[in-house]
Amino acid sequence: MKIEYDPKHDILNIEFISNTPIADSVEFDGIIIDYSKDKKIVSVEIIAASKRTVKDPLDLINLEIVKEKIAWW
Repeated sequence: MKIEYDPKHDILNIEFISNTPIADSVEFDGIIIDYSKDKKIVSVEIIAASKRTVKDPLDLINLEIVKEKIAWW
């Protein structure tokens, strides 16, 4: 996983799968989700990130690894 923030353009990008072509993108309210051909999420891009989170979004990074499974239903 790679996390990049471009302060000049105020874009936060979270890349889950590198070196994978983007086959489709869906945008909703300034959040763009890029998908591979097999429908896996390649990356998530947040436009105007500092207005949606905090002034410097990289301050939010927490590298804690949670090994417990969370039920999502």
